[in-house]
Amino acid sequence: MAKVIAVVNQKGGVGKTTTSINLSASLAQRRMRVLLIDLDPQGNATMGCGIDVDQVEHSAYHLLTGQAYAENIAVKDEKLGFDVIAGGPDLTAAEVELMESEQREKKLAEAVKVLSIVYDYIFIDCPPALNILTVNALVAAQSILIPMQCEYYALEGLSALMNTLADVRNTVNPELKVEGLLRTMYDPRSNLTKEVSEQLEEYFKDQLFETCIPRNVRLAEAPSHGVPINQYDQSSRGAIAYNDLAKEITSRNRKSRTNRNYTVSL
Repeated sequence: MAKVIAVVNQKGGVGKTTTSINLSASLAQRRMRVLLIDLDPQGNATMGCGIDVDQVEHSAYHLLTGQAYAENIAVKDEKLGFDVIAGGPDLTAAEVELMESEQREKKLAEAVKVLSIVYDYIFIDCPPALNILTVNALVAAQSILIPMQCEYYALEGLSALMNTLADVRNTVNPELKVEGLLRTMYDPRSNLTKEVSEQLEEYFKDQLFETCIPRNVRLAEAPSHGVPINQYDQSSRGAIAYNDLAKEITSRNRKSRTNRNYTVSL
């Protein structure tokens, strides 16, 4: 069964889409079966994977509204290395339609159940808002990955996200966990970066990934070429960092499975 991870932060420009694409690619490079669901009406993750939103027959809109079978929606591209369920402007219409549906917050979870037997990891790239689309992602996911810059306002936004996480746990998804907080656009030369990073280490401890994603020009250029960083420039600092993150996540999940399966005989 797939590990389902929502990549979420209500603040825009923190590296959610960059992380969704490049972590998917890095895990696929490690022979994992990976699906990326683009749940953002802007469709940036879809375009960053080299997929033309206008040419896609079925998208995340059809997944949420039940207009196509979940297993027939993903775009499969051998060169990309992982599958993608496209996002796009029609997800704005999905928001309106879902508001009138019963159990509207569980639509994505129902679809993911079908898909989770096919993949090892499913990533959900969330929009930069705590709306019904993001709530669907939080209900469908087993854990959340929070990319964030080490800046003053980041901590303020993190507090609001944690409140939403608590609400979802208390109502519809009690098993939802924090996969980890990921420091993005990391600049160790900045005093503010160091101060915020130290605060994160103090308050979140084991929930903070050791890997930091650096500011990297090649990483910023890759989406305009429609490929992940490991295909655009595998030797870049950005590619190395996302490969390290993939190692860290697979290591954590191996330990988690081992702990669940461990029993003591008396």
